[in-house]
Amino acid sequence: MLNPAAANEPELKTPKKEKTIPTTNWTIDASHSGIHFSVRHLIIARVRGKFANFKGTLELDEVDLTKSKVDVSIDVASINTSDDKRDAHLRSGDFFDAERFPTATFRSTSITKSGDEYLVKGDLNVHGVTKEVDLHATFEGKGKDAWGGERSAFQAKTSINREDWGMKFNMPLEGGGVVVGTKIDLEFEVEAVKAK
Repeated sequence: MLNPAAANEPELKTPKKEKTIPTTNWTIDASHSGIHFSVRHLIIARVRGKFANFKGTLELDEVDLTKSKVDVSIDVASINTSDDKRDAHLRSGDFFDAERFPTATFRSTSITKSGDEYLVKGDLNVHGVTKEVDLHATFEGKGKDAWGGERSAFQAKTSINREDWGMKFNMPLEGGGVVVGTKIDLEFEVEAVKAK
């Protein structure tokens, strides 16, 4: 015989476990990626350059990229503006002081999405100074490579004031202005390989 009290008790349901999507690890393929910059010269022109040596990892949530993480390390001594004398000056204490601060790093702290663009906030450490910057990034897609691997591509841009990182060297021009601009435009072209 059924217990009348038990008949009135609500049926207990086992809560459904949410399916979790694990993040995947990716390594930046430096030979198919680039970190470029440009800066005003004599106010009227623009000098462009790049960093030849860098490495980094991406921890991607492939369902929701806003839950991902980015970690990049740059060898500042590998700066290349196609002028040896200028590059040596940029490595000196007037700018990067590469002997004391050989590495620049970027580590993401949050990612949000707006339309097709992602705002990647993170800590940029250069010249011994860490400040938050915003990268405006786009996901360019993913696909298989010729060796059975999987690759993803991203682009990102930001602008910073180099003086905020303690690089304040300049020379005034006779007619006004300065030799080197303070605003630096940075561009990242990233191709990353999924860990197997």
